[in-house]
Amino acid sequence: MEKTQHTHRAPVSHQPLVVEKGNLGEIGSLVEVEINGIPYKVPIGTTILEACRQNNIHIPTLCYHEDLCLAGVCRICVVEVEGMKVLPTSCTFPITNRIKVRTTSEKVRKARRHILDLLLSEHYGECYSCHRNGNCELQTLAKEYGVDFYRFGHITERRHKVDKSSYSVIRDMDKCILCKRCVRTCIDLQEVGALEATQRGDMTTISTFLDKPLADVICINCGQCINRCPTAALKANDPSDEIWAAIDDPEMHVVIQTAPSPRSGIGEEFGCEPGTSMTYKLNTALRMIGFDAVLDTNFSADLTIMEEGTELLLRLKKLLVEGDSSVKLPQFTSCSPGWIKYIEHFYPDFLDYLSSCKSPQQMFGAVIKTFYAQERNIDPNKIVTVALMPCSAKKFECNRPEMTDSGFKDVDYGLTTREMAQMIREAGLHLPELQNSAFDEPFGDTGSGLIFGATGGVMESALRTAYALVTGRPVPFENLQILPCRGFEGVREASVLLENVLPDWSFLEGVNLKFMIAHGTANAKKVMDALARGELKDIHFVEIMACPGGCIGGGGQPIPTSPEIRQKRAELIYNEAADLEINESFRNPSIKYIYEKFLTEGPCRHLSHKLLHTHYVKRGKYID
Repeated sequence: MEKTQHTHRAPVSHQPLVVEKGNLGEIGSLVEVEINGIPYKVPIGTTILEACRQNNIHIPTLCYHEDLCLAGVCRICVVEVEGMKVLPTSCTFPITNRIKVRTTSEKVRKARRHILDLLLSEHYGECYSCHRNGNCELQTLAKEYGVDFYRFGHITERRHKVDKSSYSVIRDMDKCILCKRCVRTCIDLQEVGALEATQRGDMTTISTFLDKPLADVICINCGQCINRCPTAALKANDPSDEIWAAIDDPEMHVVIQTAPSPRSGIGEEFGCEPGTSMTYKLNTALRMIGFDAVLDTNFSADLTIMEEGTELLLRLKKLLVEGDSSVKLPQFTSCSPGWIKYIEHFYPDFLDYLSSCKSPQQMFGAVIKTFYAQERNIDPNKIVTVALMPCSAKKFECNRPEMTDSGFKDVDYGLTTREMAQMIREAGLHLPELQNSAFDEPFGDTGSGLIFGATGGVMESALRTAYALVTGRPVPFENLQILPCRGFEGVREASVLLENVLPDWSFLEGVNLKFMIAHGTANAKKVMDALARGELKDIHFVEIMACPGGCIGGGGQPIPTSPEIRQKRAELIYNEAADLEINESFRNPSIKYIYEKFLTEGPCRHLSHKLLHTHYVKRGKYID
């Protein structure tokens, strides 16, 4: 995203950054900068911070983040520029002509230490009991600058009540350092606007609308603010104590399902490089912790594709064959609970465009407490379902009152990647050292469900199955890899031509099936505004994920996050998927098994609607 100064209180649409030639030289030309006595050449307009990072010169930062617009509010990144009386912030200083910079002068060191001491004077608590202990940017800087006493004193009593109202996010403003990363994340990156800076001077605080609890404002629970907070001011609402209690209860059968994205990132919590696979080592860890069954969410991702893909084809049939003008197209995916919360808050008039399918997490919860319970002859009252997800919004989703179609709470607890890593450490295990082990049957996995973890993965999986159902042939892409679905552009658009279709789908002959993909709710806003303007009439299917990069960038993933880290996680997912024998949802033996033994009417019929769908069944309507 372009780096611009944040000056807006309310969400605003991102516009392309237009840079014109001026008197400072041609854009793209090089300019010389001398840093600590050594000359370098960098593109004109490069900030001092960027120039230093490109040349492995360390400058500390707190308010700066690669995903966010520039702010320059913490001032910890100050440097000395020859000829200037003040110390400018390196993150906001563009190099437009030859300058000399010093990053470690006495003046700079003292300024940074005083800034750090002032931040610590307002920072409540101690590190030992803090959940960010060992992964806190403020703590790291205190060590780096040799802080061994509080030069300006230290707060010993709380000034703010901890906000625990949300199922997903807990706010502790006594640990806030006013870097405004959360504000820029919520307003600029996600275009939600649940958080903002209020008041001025030493009275400044980060607040919600009218200082209401987070559960009572327009927070979509995405947790992106958590991922960019440098301290412990924000964290996910952790249910691990309740999960431990269930595991320790001999009468309870505790089942965990694991989504693809946590497996792509959890190694980072144990010192591994981003993109290190931990899938089958994680299975071993979960059994050693005490879970009675370890199941793969790839199965319910495939189940989602069967239901969602069928729903799309039936919508097209109703429109093209039956002439039903009430059919809403394009159909939007409904896998991302943050996206669902976003559309409920900002575009409630367009809810009928959503697929009625539950997310894979919630589908699996309903299946576990019905079909799985029957297969294992277990009383559903004795089953505790845990979902290991990359997403803090999954915590809110599993607590939605409508998610009880199994006759019980379908999913009892949502657990993030970070929380699962802590449970593993608490059990005395080091994940990278464990042996591999497989998932429990009867729910197998596929490469199609696996790629749900990256933006575009749901669309690619759906197209693989829909194309095969309509034509009887696999999609015309090498190794089933629909490359137009892949990438990290904010909004993508492409199409697949349907030719030589099967007789039952003759009405789709020659149809150019057009689809769009967007990730991050700022990009969702662009898509929804286009829909409201009537510009998506020729689009059939839209995938939207609330988080940047899709689930691999979810609000429960390891900290830190960056475009490079998300790219490596996605590459791992695609590489692992390519190694699996089955890469189409309808070919998954476990999918065939559940439709033969349990959902015998098939996708989008009465029982599947009761257990696996939401608003259609609530209205008493079924797509037959």
